[in-house]
Amino acid sequence: MNYDVFNGDADGLCALVQLRRAEPLDAVLVTGVKRDIALLQQVEAGPGDRVTVLDISLDKNRTDLQRLLAAGADIFYCDHHFAGEIPASPQLETLINPASDVCTSLLINGRLQGAYTAWAVTGAFGDNLRDSAQRLAKTLDLSAAQVQALEDLGIYINYNGYGPALEDLHFAPAELYQLLARHDDPFQFMDAERGHFERLETGYREDMAAAAALEPIHRGESAAVYQLPDAAWARRVSGVFGNDLANQDPARAHAVVTARKDGDYLVSVRAPLNNKTGADALCREFPTGGGRAAAAGINALPADQLQAFIERIAAFYA
Repeated sequence: MNYDVFNGDADGLCALVQLRRAEPLDAVLVTGVKRDIALLQQVEAGPGDRVTVLDISLDKNRTDLQRLLAAGADIFYCDHHFAGEIPASPQLETLINPASDVCTSLLINGRLQGAYTAWAVTGAFGDNLRDSAQRLAKTLDLSAAQVQALEDLGIYINYNGYGPALEDLHFAPAELYQLLARHDDPFQFMDAERGHFERLETGYREDMAAAAALEPIHRGESAAVYQLPDAAWARRVSGVFGNDLANQDPARAHAVVTARKDGDYLVSVRAPLNNKTGADALCREFPTGGGRAAAAGINALPADQLQAFIERIAAFYA
């Protein structure tokens, strides 16, 4: 049995599209909303089974990774999040780089020697690595309009992955992957799957318009914090809204705080684009926090810790 385990955001989807266009394989798809990263716990594999893991933190899946290795499974693990100590095993192949200008789609592009670079560019744009995406796009013979189309698609795919539950999303990530994976490049997808593309585009634009009307609950020299309501559109837009704020104001850190049904908060943090460090360390100071240096989050910030979080992000980036 083969398993493809991947993050439900643009980076995870675009990384797997590249890999499976180059190396076709029938596999069980294991994915979920972007914040659902403890995915290896869903896999039962043993001798003769192949598990491919893309764009989820090894550190957050360590116990299940060790369980699968002990059971005899062969594992390829590619990621750009904090990994911690990597287990030593002849059954484990890793391609991990936590640098702030790298994402899983770019790592897979390097492994495949640029076989499906347009998909890698799309994934990097979706992960808000605009400089990296633009540098890679220059290796392709694309017009400015085509590069913009890849950026838009990456943002829309990434937007689709946010929300604490699949019912908040326009497409379940496994379903969206299957639509994308039919095509050698993103332009084919946008042409052949026009109705699906427009569903993503319209949803993104409507949700971002609602978010743009909000005022921050905190705005200081070093950081700004926005609070979104407990609504499906707000949960969908939480991450891409943070990216948009970061791009508009690159000297300031940003946090987007979204109310959860249980009274806690879902928090999305973006380090200043001029100083893409520390977001993961900041979020790990709070329960359920983690991520990477440039972009991180807290899955369930207790309501009584919101003010402490606001004070901490302001001091952290001061």
